[in-house]
Amino acid sequence: MVCIVPERAVLKILFLTKYPMAGASSRYRVYQYLPYLKSKGHLCDVSCFYSDKDFISIYQKGRLFYKLWMVFKGVLRRLKDAFRLAKYDVVYMQREALPFGPLWFEWFCGVLNKKMIFDYDDALFIFKPSSSTPMSDKFKNPQRIPKIFSKVDCVFAGNDYLAAQARQFCACAKTVFVAEDLKKITPRTEHLSSDKLVIGWLGSPSTEKYLEFIREPLEKLAASFDNLELLIIGGGSFKSELINVRQEQWALESENDLLKEFSVGIMPLPLEEWAKGKSGGKARTYMASGIPAVCTDIGFNKELISHGETGFLVETHQQWFDSLSLLLNDAYLRQNISQKALKVVEEKYSLNVLAPVLENYIWDVVNG
Repeated sequence: MVCIVPERAVLKILFLTKYPMAGASSRYRVYQYLPYLKSKGHLCDVSCFYSDKDFISIYQKGRLFYKLWMVFKGVLRRLKDAFRLAKYDVVYMQREALPFGPLWFEWFCGVLNKKMIFDYDDALFIFKPSSSTPMSDKFKNPQRIPKIFSKVDCVFAGNDYLAAQARQFCACAKTVFVAEDLKKITPRTEHLSSDKLVIGWLGSPSTEKYLEFIREPLEKLAASFDNLELLIIGGGSFKSELINVRQEQWALESENDLLKEFSVGIMPLPLEEWAKGKSGGKARTYMASGIPAVCTDIGFNKELISHGETGFLVETHQQWFDSLSLLLNDAYLRQNISQKALKVVEEKYSLNVLAPVLENYIWDVVNG
């Protein structure tokens, strides 16, 4: 007798993202999974709190009244979302459904008996002041996050530290590593020519301030290497009279080409509890792009990188200087480390590996 296993039904998923595609956390945690999920027949609808147009203004200083208007429009979108919940099997919240106020949306999902997933890849339960809109700090309440944990059916966390924090309030918390879509990345394969040496940083205006932590070793390196450039993608404010600094605006279309200019990628972080919640975004992107990474020795970076093998983990100014000097002086070492790092991403953090994991975890929630 032949046993026929029935095929799974399709899922109807409402993804609530904070940002459009241009926002890294939403792009990595939701948008890049959509083609895979849709190829499996699942219905995937996405609702962003901020529109594409409004996202541009988030990191701009000032413009308070326009930002209030942005938030108002986001709340209206969530009201519309509440009226269409009945058609979905599960509501997948990438970060909070709303950034402030009572958890009325989560309460309403509960009234309708909707399965809820909360996805996060940052220590949202720790207060972090805004550098672009200080007024928004008055409305921040990190204590909302544990309350959200307690209301949802499962938490998907970007690393084990975040999963452990969620598990204190939610019985179901799973680690879903941040994935890299290697089909869209052409890694740098050649590190043997060094006409120009480039220390690169990729990020946003809100995190560029961490470059100040390593200003001293960077300026010392600039004095040691005549052909050294600091290439900053997505920042805009870091300046130095001692370093050849090149600022480039971030765009999804140009990111890969700019990354291939990096000789070394850096990820400085503060040595504090908040940094333990970081999910290795910059470091993993460098690794996927064939670039050796030098990162602060904290949190998930310790799991992501094997020191001296697939990158370097550092703390002190002297360690930053020594590790970067070693890599800048040795093209063969850069080549060797970048190849090993890329293999780690291919085997553990690629979209091909993690997309089926995410799908199965969503099924577990729906069937639980």
